[in-house]
Amino acid sequence: MSTDVVAEVVVRPIRDSDVEALGRVHATCWHETYDHLISAAAFEHLSPRRMAELWNHYAERGEEYQQFAALVDGEIVGFVGSGPARDENPPRERELYFIYLLDAYHGTGIGQKLFDAAVGEEPVYLWVASDNPRAHRFYARNGFIADGADQHVPFLGEEIHEVRLVR
Repeated sequence: MSTDVVAEVVVRPIRDSDVEALGRVHATCWHETYDHLISAAAFEHLSPRRMAELWNHYAERGEEYQQFAALVDGEIVGFVGSGPARDENPPRERELYFIYLLDAYHGTGIGQKLFDAAVGEEPVYLWVASDNPRAHRFYARNGFIADGADQHVPFLGEEIHEVRLVR
């Protein structure tokens, strides 16, 4: 990817009409991000259609949720979402729930644009797979540090180990 892509990117709030495209991109991103952590058998049940159904739910969230899509040449290539903290005793009031970008667009600055749209400079925390070095580097550049909390979360019938990062 060239840096020209960054100039062409549009980051905008997610719309109801985005759910099918978001489902496709979400499923692809999960494969690209978690293939080394989850078995191929677990991914057999993942489909763009099931992910689109999930996005139907996400699209109905209230104003306290910040959800944006990144588009290049009119096509969704990534997305981000943040909102009220979900943990029982959260270290911050807001949580970055997810940020995904197709592998082909890593290193273009689009991920940063998504991140900035959803959380800006505000204090926030997130959970990230412990074995996701690229994400850890991205979050470190944005001022996050591990606070010592970790968890095992169900993911497609298996588990992923996550650590909590705070800024």
